[in-house]
Amino acid sequence: MRNVFTSFVLCLALLAVSACGSVSAPKGEARYPTGGDRDGVDANDVYTPKASIFGAGGLLGGRGDAKAEETGIGVNSFLWRASLDTVAFMPLASADPFGGVILTDWYSPPETPGERFKINVFILDKQLRSDGVQVKVFRQVSKGGQWRDADVGADTGRQLEDSILTRARQMRVSHLGKER
Repeated sequence: MRNVFTSFVLCLALLAVSACGSVSAPKGEARYPTGGDRDGVDANDVYTPKASIFGAGGLLGGRGDAKAEETGIGVNSFLWRASLDTVAFMPLASADPFGGVILTDWYSPPETPGERFKINVFILDKQLRSDGVQVKVFRQVSKGGQWRDADVGADTGRQLEDSILTRARQMRVSHLGKER
């Protein structure tokens, strides 16, 4: 029974591999798509992209969104800058202003070298709102020369979110004062 199953699997694999054979291109430069008056191809066989069914900005509205182009980032600029200010004491691993994600690297406070923290900040909205930022905090402690995950206070992430929101509001008020 096992030999029959192995033979069957081997036959399926050979069939799959043989279906992946290559098609040789005609002499000269191969172009895609080629020929006729099909959609997206002009008379000179040059591909021209068609309009998307999701509009000029695509599914997520990135490229066609005039406000996003004005600010240069895809999230609320006050939340973004306030988040960077709040986690500035930690080394950054990654910061994506278009996706609104800030990832820090591990940081050990000088007072407690046997523990370290990592923070992930997610900016969820283009508006300055209380639910527009989410913070995840990770903590590890050193035991026996190895880092092990440890619990973080339930309100630690919320306190950082409140700090970010307070700083963002201060920046917005300052910005509004400069416009007058």
